Amino acid sequence: MRIVERRSAWNDPSRWNSGKIQAGRSEVDGEAMKGMDCQRVSGRWTGLVCALIMLWMSSGCGYHLADGEDSIDPAIQKVFVDTFTNRTSEAGIENLFRSAFMDQVLRGGRFQLAGSREEADALIRGDIRSLSTSHLSYGKTDLSVEERLTVVMDVTFEERTSKRILWQVRNFNYYNDYTVAGEQTNVMEIKRKNALVKLSGDAAERAYSLILSGF
Repeated sequence: MRIVERRSAWNDPSRWNSGKIQAGRSEVDGEAMKGMDCQRVSGRWTGLVCALIMLWMSSGCGYHLADGEDSIDPAIQKVFVDTFTNRTSEAGIENLFRSAFMDQVLRGGRFQLAGSREEADALIRGDIRSLSTSHLSYGKTDLSVEERLTVVMDVTFEERTSKRILWQVRNFNYYNDYTVAGEQTNVMEIKRKNALVKLSGDAAERAYSLILSGF
């Protein structure tokens, strides 16, 4: 009598191997889906972060263009730097900062410096609100060895005939640090004046770049 051996499908090693392969594929597919989900979540977070950054840039820092302008009208060629007002106790600081803005207009090359209001297309106005000195570090004798000059001012760029504000910043602040360690009083005063000159030039350069960029 011939005995025929029947193999159950559950005892077939090839079926188990095939099952392992299918299971392996399922695991791989699951990992791929997880990766795709992570990429989607990451992409959404990246987009949200970018949107928040753009919103902050457009509304923050106090820099803005009035009336929705996003560039300087090409018709504006001549700019007059008007008299600056001085609300501080530092005599003559308004002339120093006005001269710095005039120099920056000449160096910038975008505008011509007008000799009077009447011949200008636009005006730059400045209102110096405060000038303060603070101590940054002290020496062994408790005397200041480094100080900081900080200026706070309002700057306005406006069209002359219509008086339309093209750009404006309030409470624009800038600072300059300088050393005073071991110096005599007269030398310290000279260093402070030099620091003030540098501060006016740096502030004018920064404000000018903001005017052109629209921030």
